[in-house]
Formats: sequence, C-alpha cells, structure tokens
Amino acid sequence: MTPDFAAPTDPALIHAARAWMDIDPNPEHARILEDEISRGDGKALRERFAGTLSFGTAGLRAELGPGPRRMNRVVVRRTAAGIADYLLAALNTPPHTSPHAREHTPPRIVIGYDARHGSADFAEDSAAVVTAAGCEALLFPGPLPTPVLAAAVRRLDADAGIMVTASHNPPRDNGYKVYLGARMTDEHGRGVQITAPSDAEITAHIARHAATMPELAASGWTVLDDAVVTDYLHEVLTALPLNAPTTDRAGLRLVSTALHGVGGAVLAEALQRAGFTDHHVVVEQQQPDPDFPTVAFPNPEEPGAMDAALELAAHLGADLIIAHDPDADRLAVGIPDSATSTPEHRRYRMLTGDEVGLLLGHRLLPELQRTHTTAASSIVSSSMLERLLAGTDVEHHRTLTGFKWIARTPALGYGYEEALGYCVAPEVVRDKDGIAAALLIADTAAALAARGSTLGEELDGLQAQVGPTATGQISLRVTDLSQIGTLMTRLRATAPATLAGAPVLDVIDFLPDTDALTFQLDGARVMVRPSGTEPKLKCYLEAVAGTVPDAHHRLQKLTAAVREMIDDAGRLEA
Repeated sequence: MTPDFAAPTDPALIHAARAWMDIDPNPEHARILEDEISRGDGKALRERFAGTLSFGTAGLRAELGPGPRRMNRVVVRRTAAGIADYLLAALNTPPHTSPHAREHTPPRIVIGYDARHGSADFAEDSAAVVTAAGCEALLFPGPLPTPVLAAAVRRLDADAGIMVTASHNPPRDNGYKVYLGARMTDEHGRGVQITAPSDAEITAHIARHAATMPELAASGWTVLDDAVVTDYLHEVLTALPLNAPTTDRAGLRLVSTALHGVGGAVLAEALQRAGFTDHHVVVEQQQPDPDFPTVAFPNPEEPGAMDAALELAAHLGADLIIAHDPDADRLAVGIPDSATSTPEHRRYRMLTGDEVGLLLGHRLLPELQRTHTTAASSIVSSSMLERLLAGTDVEHHRTLTGFKWIARTPALGYGYEEALGYCVAPEVVRDKDGIAAALLIADTAAALAARGSTLGEELDGLQAQVGPTATGQISLRVTDLSQIGTLMTRLRATAPATLAGAPVLDVIDFLPDTDALTFQLDGARVMVRPSGTEPKLKCYLEAVAGTVPDAHHRLQKLTAAVREMIDDAGRLEA
C-alpha cells in the first residue's frame, strides 16, 4: 500500500527517500533527495514517492530523477525484470508455438535506445537484468532511431523489443516502450507496441519487484553491430516502390534537420543509397544532443522548431524540407508555398500531417491495389484518405489512436496518423517510420518534378478530388494532469449544442475503448482527447467547404469556437 505522506516532515516520507538513496546508483539523485529532506520540501518528496510510475500500453514516460514516480535506473531495472518475468511465464505456458522454430529457446529481447540523458545506462541495465533472468538480450551498438528497433524485432525474430526513448518530449524526460514479436503475438502484432491486456500483465510482474533490486548479469548479452542499420536500410529500400528517375532524384535539393536527435546519420545514408545526392543538413541540429539547445521543444510541430530548417531552405532554394523528431519515427515535410516562385525567392510552408498522409496514401494507392492490401488511419486523423479511397477497391479502416492499433490492421499496406506518423512499409516496420516516409515523400517529389509538377500542385489536385478540406489542432499544455480529466468530465456533462454557429449533430463518446469525444457537424468535426505521451489536452479539427479558402475560413471560426468551449469548461465549478 502506498504510504499517506500527510506532512512535510512525515517520518515515513523521509524513510522512503533515504531508503531510495541506498539503492539508486546515480549519486546525483542522492544529493537531490538530501537537499529536499534538509529543506523539508514535502511537496517535492511526495511527488516522487506517493505512488509508482504507471506502466501502460505506451510503456513508461516521465521526468528523470529519483523516486518510484520518476525515470531512473531503479525503476528501469524493476521494469526490465517484470518484462523478463512476463515473457518467461508466457512462453512456459502452453500452447505457445512459433512459425520460426524457436519453441524451446529462451525469450529473445532486442533493446534499442536514443541519445537522451540516461538512455544508454537504461538500455545496458535492461540487458543485464533480462540476461540474469534467463533471457537472450540483443543490445543496439549505439543510439539509433526507433524504427530501426521496430524492424529488428521482426527481422531478428525477437519475442520482445525495448526502446528507451521519450520521442519528442522535453529534455528532462525519458521513456521506455515495449514491442512484442515472434512467439508472443500473431503476425499482425509482430513488432508492434503492446496493447491490453499485455500492459496489465507486465505491470503485475513489475509490481513483484517493487521492494527488491533485480539481479544484474556482468555479461552474457550480445551487442549488435552496424548490420542492424544496414539491414534495416536494405529492407526499406527494397520494400518501397521508389520509381522516380535517378537523374530527378539527384536533382532534387533537400534540406533536413534531425532536431538534435538520432535520425541524422541514418537519413543521410538512406538518401545517399536512394540517389538523393543534393542533400543539405541543418548543421547545428544534426548531431544528437540530449539538451536540444536550439529549440524550446524538440518537436517539429512546435512553434519555432523548424525556423533553422526554413531559413536554410530559403537560402539554398531547396525543393523539399524534411524534419524528424528526436527518435526519427515522425516526419515533418516543408514545401515551397508557390509553384511559380523562383529558387532564389522561395518561401516555404510546413504541411500538416493530414496533408502528408493524403499525399503518401495517393502515392501508394497503385501498390495497395496491386498487393490487395488495406489502408488505415486513426480516429483523430482527417477523413481525406478515407474519401480518396472511397471510389477504389482498397479497403480503409478507422482505428483507435496510436500505431499500436493502426499497425494491427489486417493486410495493412499503409497507415498514418495526423501527428506526423506514417507506416509506409509495414512488412519491414509495423510502426510509424520517419526514415522510410522521408524516402517515399522525396521520391514522390522527384517523380512529380520529372513531370513538371510539384507536391503543392499534387496536393491541390487531391483536395479538389476529395473535397477542399482544412485541418487543425489545438493543444492545451497543463502542469497538473488532473486538470485534463476534469475538463473531459465537464465536456461530457456540458456538450455544446452549436459550434461556430452550426448545430452539433452528434456527440460520439469513445469510452470505454479510449478517452475521446467527437462533436460531429455537417461537413466538420471536432475531436477532443488527452495526449497519450504529454501533459496536454488535444483538439483535432476538420472543416470541408466548396473551396480551400472557404475551408480554411470555416476552420478559423471553428477553432475560435473550440477555444471558447474549452475556456468555458475550465471556468465551470467542479
């Protein structure tokens, strides 16, 4: 039972902190706790020790620091021990058979990590714990993108994968997510992040280590070599239908930024292998840096994050801008805002995730038809892809939010989510993959250039085909997560009758499947949900009209109405 730390000087609280100091291998954490004890900072200590960090389908993600409610080596070791126990218990309970002839071998776990503070230690600790528990551990040779890990789970026939990353969270955070494969799931779930009930089962095993420190093996795990990257690139380049003329690939001028993450070198190698030789990087953001010094938030969707790339593109007259988040599973795309602008006078705009999702879906449509595969997008994404496919023989699926659901779509050939996530080669990476998506969007731009066209013109044509559509997002960042739950409760209790002067035709509540609400209007919709990875309430807006300017005008009015709705809900009495 979690202690009730009622007062700043509660002896039980101080005892918990001192006990933690004895087991945490990070000496800085002992200094932090000693300081909080000496100052009588009960609030800070309660935030660290009143409970434990929750392990869910997204794994773990939290601020670094001491205590069971922070990311640290004690929490990671206990989590790794729980995962090992879960795998060992499951694989020792028949029937568990694999089509890959590893029925009677120990669980195999691939462990990857990014370049955030603590990631390398967390990954090596995980390898030492699962090895001591009797599993086979395969550790990445260095910081690498998340899609490389997702691909390795499938290619190396692993029963599970662990990726140490907090994706695009602030520098103070880190995280830990889990994939299942081989004997732990079916083909649709192989190399996909966990879903219920696996999260609860792993949590139960982790809880058994809450008062202990798991054994660490001194050796016995395998450190993979650079083939984990070269094999991934070979598979991706083989799987993607890249068909732009080689000369047009070489003639496409690209600017890219890694936003201080781990995608820079892998993207550069991928582009080089594919024949995109006119590639320029934002030098000050190319190398991994866990402090992300040039951006407020290392997320290409955040204001200011793309400024350096946009400036370099304008200076060079680039044809395309590519940006990744720090673990390179998301892709942002920028294009010249006018097809008639000359290179020396170009201005640029960033495409939305829905716009890129539509472009990639259209590009892959012939491949989906040829292979009789399906497409999927989540409930927070635009309906444009669904409308594009409506007149074809390609089946479209709407899934719950997140690639753990999109990737499990039967016969998946393409999946996307508006938050810059695209699965374009699911036989290689059954997750979002910013590297593969970057190759495909670059090849699409080069193929269009060969025909005297551009991505902007292609998008205009698709908008005319599916109906002029504008999408947008409102994010409310909070410091107290309970505020989000309160807002969702109030919105359910006081759903608006109108938005932006239009009647709300239907209110769809996705509970208990997921915490989300949709307000459906005629030719428009608003979805509200908590973020799964950040302390944010997110609102997703879509408006359809007769012309693109009219759609954007309608979106502006809808945005103002939704902000007012959220403000009203925040002012209500609890």
